[in-house]
Amino acid sequence: MRITRIPAPWLLLVFTLPVKRSSQRVEVWRKLQRYGALPLRHSGYLLPNSPANREHFEWLAEAIRKYSGEASVVEVQSIDNLPTERLVGRFAEARARDYQGVIRELHKLASASPSTRAAGRLTRLRRRFQEIVAIDFFGSPLRARAEELLETMSSPRAASSSVGGAQKATKVEYRGRLWVTRPRPGVDRVSSAWLIRRFIDPKARFTFAPDGHAPRGAVPFDMYHGGFGHRGEDCTFETLQKQFHLRNRKVSALAQMVHDADLGDEKFGRKEGFGIDAVMIGWASQGIPDRELLKRGMELIEGLYRSIR
Repeated sequence: MRITRIPAPWLLLVFTLPVKRSSQRVEVWRKLQRYGALPLRHSGYLLPNSPANREHFEWLAEAIRKYSGEASVVEVQSIDNLPTERLVGRFAEARARDYQGVIRELHKLASASPSTRAAGRLTRLRRRFQEIVAIDFFGSPLRARAEELLETMSSPRAASSSVGGAQKATKVEYRGRLWVTRPRPGVDRVSSAWLIRRFIDPKARFTFAPDGHAPRGAVPFDMYHGGFGHRGEDCTFETLQKQFHLRNRKVSALAQMVHDADLGDEKFGRKEGFGIDAVMIGWASQGIPDRELLKRGMELIEGLYRSIR
């Protein structure tokens, strides 16, 4: 009877290098970073078991041996104190950080005046995005967000216009309006919708449309072109707060939380918004409709607002 062997789901690279091989150690570490390998404390580096990942590890193990080190590539069925869900989660967290870095840089590029934008910066970010995609083994929800922003920034219209205008706004002009934003709302969009409904337009209605396809007469927010969006170093929530002169201590604190969660630049050192952003990403990955995402997200923001003392 022929027995079919089922490959183990993981590959583990275990190695040692002589202390004097510091430059080679850095070279190995950089390659492991490029391969998306997950460090397991003192046990080695882990990758999902695939032909491409096996080839990466085998070649790297051979190089380590040539550097007078020892290396083994081991198939791993399971790790007793790290169940599959936790391992997948750690890979997902690493890729989320990578995508957030690209998104943060793209937001900075979008906020720059057309004269200061450099095609080379966008090309480097596109290359970095492709590198992350290659090691995004479990499909991070942030990939779509980064890809959409890249595509928008690459359009000819984006090259000749900055994000949003500098118009002053009064609440009277924006009462009872239809507001439009991009699909799959995240922390900045749900908090901005909450701010609009609570302090600017109590009868605001919300809809979703791809960038550049807003319904006639609708007020865009957190779109890449027109309306209220990122300006300078501000996220959309901050733009709305400033344009409508919302002087409220709790709103200002919330603006800091949303800024740090959306842009990830640690400008204010506030962590509260990261939890909401993570929840929004999780709900989006479940296929929850946009309107329900917005409704749930606004409820979360209301709870966060009420918690501020």
